[in-house]
Amino acid sequence: MGVSKQMNKKILGTIGILALFTLFAGVYETVDKQQKKAIPTVAVLQFMKHPALDAINKGIYEGLASEGFHKGKNIKILFENAQGDQSNLKTMASKFDNAQADVSVGIATPAAVSLANTITDRPVVFAASTTPIQSKLVKSYQHPGGNVTGVSDQAPLKSQLKMMQTFLPHLKNLGVIYTSSDDSASIQAKQMMTLAKKAGIQVKPYTISSSNDLNQTSKQMVANHQVDAVFVPTDNTIAGAMPTLIDSTNAANVPVFPTVDTMVKDGGLAAESINQEELGIKTGKQVAQILKGKKPKDMPVGFIKKGDLVINRAQLDKLGIKMPNKYNQQAKFVK
Repeated sequence: MGVSKQMNKKILGTIGILALFTLFAGVYETVDKQQKKAIPTVAVLQFMKHPALDAINKGIYEGLASEGFHKGKNIKILFENAQGDQSNLKTMASKFDNAQADVSVGIATPAAVSLANTITDRPVVFAASTTPIQSKLVKSYQHPGGNVTGVSDQAPLKSQLKMMQTFLPHLKNLGVIYTSSDDSASIQAKQMMTLAKKAGIQVKPYTISSSNDLNQTSKQMVANHQVDAVFVPTDNTIAGAMPTLIDSTNAANVPVFPTVDTMVKDGGLAAESINQEELGIKTGKQVAQILKGKKPKDMPVGFIKKGDLVINRAQLDKLGIKMPNKYNQQAKFVK
């Protein structure tokens, strides 16, 4: 009987230990699952591959890291590139919605609009929307009012026009080319046309529906010395096909003034440019603030207040345009 009692005690003790082990294992498993679930997910939808948009994407991760969110460590990143295809945008936005991403980021207006139209119950942040109010992403700059906020890439157009006139004191005819289906580009182009007309400059607008139209339209624009210079707004389609535009304008000895530094690098003469990586960093910091508890409706739209004067020195030489003395100290040169 004594031996039997001892055996029973041993068995009961073993069972107790196993029960405790099972209990603690379950607790640890629950804690582990909660920790994994607590890692936030940020979904990034980029409209197309282009150096300017790639720089914004890079900046977003830098901005998140500066606020303590490091990709692959304490934050999960989902990324999709629509390659300029509208149907891809809708599919990818739905994918992010199904994934229940904590914050979704749209790089360029088409991507942001697609996300905002699809995701209505979680935060959406736009990066590089030129006209977020007109695009119905926000109600106002100071009080967005919904689940969307972000950072605008509005270019300083008045400064841009003055800069163009400094390079070309006798500027009389300005060609303005943009993609008709790009709302942001269209609005910015029309704003520049209004400013130019007020300055006594004759404006000649040209539109394309896709990059396939750019070769023929650009050649038509510069034929027979119709324009003294060309302005290109923040237009993703043209940005992705700048060599085509520059081939036409260089053949006619006509300078191109875009609004983005990467477009200057690709053959534009000069721009009062928004720093795209800085814009991305500012966007990443907004995303981080949302992850920390802020609501998009209470977060004013961000702006890059001062553009950088970026000049393509090779284009100056190629087109025989003299560098204004006032820009020698402040300009950043590419090529």
